[in-house]
Amino acid sequence: MAARFLYGKPVAEKVYAELKRELRELPFVPHLHVIRLGEDPASAAYVRLKARQARRLGIQSTVHALPEETPEEELLARIEALNQDPETDGILVQLPLPKHISTARVLEAIAPEKDVDGFHPLNVGRLWSRGPGVGLDPCTPAGVMRLLEHYRVPVGGRRAVVVGRSNIVGKPMAAMLLHADATVSLAHSKTRDLADLTREGEILVSAVGRPGYLKPEMVRPGAVVVDVGITRVGEALVGDADPGVAEVAGALTPVPGGVGPMTVAMLMRNTVLAAKRRRG
Repeated sequence: MAARFLYGKPVAEKVYAELKRELRELPFVPHLHVIRLGEDPASAAYVRLKARQARRLGIQSTVHALPEETPEEELLARIEALNQDPETDGILVQLPLPKHISTARVLEAIAPEKDVDGFHPLNVGRLWSRGPGVGLDPCTPAGVMRLLEHYRVPVGGRRAVVVGRSNIVGKPMAAMLLHADATVSLAHSKTRDLADLTREGEILVSAVGRPGYLKPEMVRPGAVVVDVGITRVGEALVGDADPGVAEVAGALTPVPGGVGPMTVAMLMRNTVLAAKRRRG
């Protein structure tokens, strides 16, 4: 029996409808600033998508397109100016950054209350110690949790396995599942007998970024599989899950059209939340 697909677009549209209602009640317009270095086509397209969605909601969006060779100190000065600007509610620096710039230093330079990506150590610490919603949460794992909630996937008491330990997805995903009372295993490239572990997952999240990495034999029959990986192969966008996974899993997020729309939706949510908290 083929898996049911958990599509992100209808869930994202529900988030946008909620945000529109909130925005109508605000006496100000939230302002999101996005900084992009270089002309990487994927990054440029993603930034355009974010800016377009912000405008659609009525959120003011400013894109700072800087040359790839921009010195780190110049980028940090730009961030500090936005930190001090009372009209700036959200700051996002598009990743990945050029090799001459320290990603950690840049992310730590963003004021935590304007860190709409949720990557600042203070927001990360709040997530792990106090749970989601206390700080600003990373958008992709927050979107996954909203997706599971929408499709009424029970999390509490279930065995969850997250493959991939990045700061952007894997680690915060594990934290959110743990706070939702799942029993969580966090696997990575050094995990031994990986397939034995992934087959234990009633909820299996793959955030590896390698096409076809997750094979059918790695999946517990009937499991809920969340495919976060997205890679361009020729003209197609593909996920971590081999096509055969759909014949084993009980539910599966498609690529594209699954987690992707949720990431942008939760970014917009963070922008509105940051604005409301900052401006009272």
